Amino acid sequence: MTPGTVTPGTVTPGAVTLGAVTPGTVTPGTVTPGTVTPGTVTPSGPLPDPKRSLLPMTPNPTLRELVSPIEQRWSPYRFTPRPVEQEKLAQCFEAATWAASSFNEQPWRWIVATREQGDEFQKMLGCLMEANQAWAANAGALVLTAYRRTFSRNENPNRVALHDLGQAAAHLALQAAAIGLQVHQMAGVNLSQVRTEYQIPDEFEPATAIAIGYPETSEPSDEDARALAAREASARRRNPLSEHVFSQSWGRPVGWK
Repeated sequence: MTPGTVTPGTVTPGAVTLGAVTPGTVTPGTVTPGTVTPGTVTPSGPLPDPKRSLLPMTPNPTLRELVSPIEQRWSPYRFTPRPVEQEKLAQCFEAATWAASSFNEQPWRWIVATREQGDEFQKMLGCLMEANQAWAANAGALVLTAYRRTFSRNENPNRVALHDLGQAAAHLALQAAAIGLQVHQMAGVNLSQVRTEYQIPDEFEPATAIAIGYPETSEPSDEDARALAAREASARRRNPLSEHVFSQSWGRPVGWK
């Protein structure tokens, strides 16, 4: 279809698939206000100006058209203090289960506390470093992660266990983004407290924490919320492929843009 030939009124509201718009075909400023469903902004569009808006991010400014959850995933500091449906949580953890792992060991383990659980949620919140506790308190669920250090089949060390946990956590985060949630992963965890509080066996290592929930989209109401919103609205940047992808020898860029 030639850009610009669409007859007004022929597109059903909500029927546009994220990522389906060819990057670069929309001229900034030419869209009539109110005609675009939130979330359909072209991923390669301009970054938000944090001085102009403190609302959550537009889609990630990718250079290429990627699958929608990757374009939409981000790490909020502000969550709406509401529960996350059990089925949605189950979907996230099943997505994690389908991550690849060495010898299909699946070394990852998760401990979950939902905000409906009250005391259990507060117990897990208390395992986070103080800087994370204030904003994570509004999440719909908290998760502690751990991994098995050895292979269960022969007890040999599994040197890629943490790598595999990371893959599973990425699956979880992308599934969350696909169903209207977001996650914020944290290194700021009191690991010794986690081991003691949850009686983690010696063959497992506690690793990180994850907050899962619905991002808060309202204007911040106090100074602390404004500070968190400003962090959310800051420009999202990624290093170019030339800094990460090499060819022929270390440090020699592969030549892709």
